[in-house]
Amino acid sequence: MGWLIQGSSTNSMASNVAVKQTIDYDQSMWYVTWIAFRNHKGALVGAAVLGVIVFAVLIGPFIYTVDPQYVDLSIKNQGFSADHLLGTDNLGRDLFAQLLAGGRIALAVGLSAMLLSLFFGTLIGVLAGYFRMLDGPLMRFTDLFLALPLLPLLLVIILLFRDVLRAAIGPEAGIFLLIVFVIGVTSWMQTARIVRGETLSLKEREFVKAAVSVGASNWSIVFRHILPNMLSPIMVSATLGVANAIITESTLSFLGLGFPPDFPTWGRLLFDGANFITLAPERVIWPGLAISLVVLSVNYIGDALRDAIDPRRRQLTV
Repeated sequence: MGWLIQGSSTNSMASNVAVKQTIDYDQSMWYVTWIAFRNHKGALVGAAVLGVIVFAVLIGPFIYTVDPQYVDLSIKNQGFSADHLLGTDNLGRDLFAQLLAGGRIALAVGLSAMLLSLFFGTLIGVLAGYFRMLDGPLMRFTDLFLALPLLPLLLVIILLFRDVLRAAIGPEAGIFLLIVFVIGVTSWMQTARIVRGETLSLKEREFVKAAVSVGASNWSIVFRHILPNMLSPIMVSATLGVANAIITESTLSFLGLGFPPDFPTWGRLLFDGANFITLAPERVIWPGLAISLVVLSVNYIGDALRDAIDPRRRQLTV
């Protein structure tokens, strides 16, 4: 009996050691990723700048309570002052309040369009990579979208459906949903290709073959084994998708096809300020600087995540 008890104790100790090693391995992987991210100076600066901008556009309106749409022609085209930190436009509206309001719209559009794009890209990529019969049709469908001229397509879709959605939902909610949908369904292709490649690699791994051998269903394998192991490239694609969505929304607003003219967005502020660039160049500088800082910050964070996740690119100087 002694050898049986001793053997059971030994097996229990080995099991505990294995569990502890697994936990330590998971913790060490997250720690290594954090070290690699921390060593990317551009990402730290980008994260700090993005954090300040997000804090300003979300909390700022509760502190700086000026109405961004209030018109006062008696104070039009004024410069910096205590009452109006960045001055006023040609209608007497406060530029700083408009900049904060435009930032909320940019972040909302960027995050919403990114989530929609990520959903379509991940769904199509997983289906194409895991189910061989769907690979050819879905990848040709992806190639078709990649071959389309996206900006003219965006313009046509918005011109066709803008008035319909405005009448059905409202001028602000309707154009918001339209812009998010249009950006989301025209920017999923790169994510789909990345996810397809990862799926093709993962389905040849031993743990997936073991799940197949014990009779696990295809969807169980996809949701329990494939998707959790490709979160890293999806995260990188998500960060870059936010920047792309913000630039696209600003472009549409600058062309006059975004939100209503009286609704401040960074692209609309650029459009309105372009007519007064010689009289008040700061009207173009501030929204342009805000767009550039957000996009650069998000891109640096995405680059750092890619480098931190990829062992070949990692820099682990503690």
